[in-house]
Amino acid sequence: MSQTQSYVRAGELLRALAAPVRIAIVTELAANGERHVHELVERLRVAQPLVSQHLRVLRAAGVVRAERHGREIAYSLVDEHVAHIVADAVTHAAEQRP
Repeated sequence: MSQTQSYVRAGELLRALAAPVRIAIVTELAANGERHVHELVERLRVAQPLVSQHLRVLRAAGVVRAERHGREIAYSLVDEHVAHIVADAVTHAAEQRP
């Protein structure tokens, strides 16, 4: 893969993470591992359709994977790289002064 292609893919990844709910989902999965949609809804206090919509974006970007468990689907991070990116971004944002 060329450097330009890497930059394009990195930009796509960052766009996929560019929503507070998606950052919260990644943070939750990084901290607590595999979660079902209803668990994310309860934890994040966000409507189920909205959580599902954000999970679709994260799946399309290759950030999370879905595994069916009976009638439910469990989501987990594909790898820890994105968790580190999100954690660093949140830490950096918390350190910013107005």
